[in-house]
Amino acid sequence: MGAMRLDKFLEKTLQESRSGVKKELKKGIISVNGEPELHPERKIDPDVDRVSAGGRPLIWEKSVWLMLHKPGGCVTAAEDAGHRTVMDYIDHPRRAELFPVGRLDLDTEGLLFLTNEGATAHRMLSPSHHVEKTYFVRVRGELTDADVRAFAEGIDIGEKKKTLPAELRILRSGADMADEARDADCPSGKVTEAEVTICEGKFHQIKRMFARQGCEVVYLKRIRMAGITLDEKLAPGRWRELTKEETERLHTYAETGGSSDF
Repeated sequence: MGAMRLDKFLEKTLQESRSGVKKELKKGIISVNGEPELHPERKIDPDVDRVSAGGRPLIWEKSVWLMLHKPGGCVTAAEDAGHRTVMDYIDHPRRAELFPVGRLDLDTEGLLFLTNEGATAHRMLSPSHHVEKTYFVRVRGELTDADVRAFAEGIDIGEKKKTLPAELRILRSGADMADEARDADCPSGKVTEAEVTICEGKFHQIKRMFARQGCEVVYLKRIRMAGITLDEKLAPGRWRELTKEETERLHTYAETGGSSDF
C-alpha cells in the first residue's frame, strides 16, 4: 500500500490517540523488523515491514467507513431495550467492528457515518474540531431575515455561552406551505422549511435554537457533514461504503479541525 508514517500506523492498529502513540514509543516497546524504534516519523510499508508492540505483531487492516441514511424511530447506539438501533440496518461483513460517529436523535433522520477507525472519529467529535453539519428542517412558525441574522450572531440557548455562529437559509415559507402546515398540525398555517449549518453539537442544539426564536421543529434531517452530502440514492435504512475520495476528505477534516467559515 506504500509508505506511511509509523505514528499513523500505530494510531490505527493500537486504536490510540496521537499522544497515546507517543507514550508507547517512549516506552521503547515498539519495534520495526525486530529492531526497537522510537521515532514517530519513521516511514514504513505495512505490506512489507513487521511492526510489533511489546512483542505482539500489529496487523494493518483497511479502515471501514459507511454512510447510513438513518431513518426516524431508531437510536444511535449499538443496542437498546426499547427501540431499533442504527446497527440493526447494517449487514456489512465487518459489522462487529463498527460504531457510529456521533449521534442523531431518535426522531431525526439523515446522514450518519459508521467506522472502525477510532482515532479519526475521536478527532472529528472533539469540541475543538468545528466540523460543519447541515440539516434540512421544517418548523411550526415563520422565519424571517431577523432569524437569519440571529443565527449568524449565535443563539442564547440557556448555557454559559451563545452557540457558535450558524448559517440559516430559508427555503419556503408562507401560503405555499398549506399542505405541510396540515401535516404539521399547525392551525396558524405558518410553517417554514430551511437549511441550517452548525459547527458544534450541543444537546438538542437545533431544536433549542429554533425554540428560542419561537418556532417548533417538526422534522429534522441531516443532509451534509464534514463536506460530504447524503447520497440521494440511499433510502432511509440503507447504507453504502464511502468512496476513497470521501474517506480522504473525512481524514482531512479530522486533521485540520474542519471549517466554520460561512
